[in-house]
Amino acid sequence: MAKAVRASLGDTWITCQVCRGDRFRERGVKLNSTGLELMNWAWADETATGLICHRCGYVHLFVNRHLRLHKVKD
Repeated sequence: MAKAVRASLGDTWITCQVCRGDRFRERGVKLNSTGLELMNWAWADETATGLICHRCGYVHLFVNRHLRLHKVKD
């Protein structure tokens, strides 16, 4: 399983919208569009950062380039 991270946007720490947990697994998520799929250019679609809550599994998606990930010390 991936290492836990915490996330922030500027001075604001991200918490889960469902359970208020603050530890996540990070994963890249491809944001496919119909037009590029039809032309077989899906590789050119935008990528988001997915934060998967360690507690409940809810997936949060961020396209904001200012999102910062912070390693959690065990």
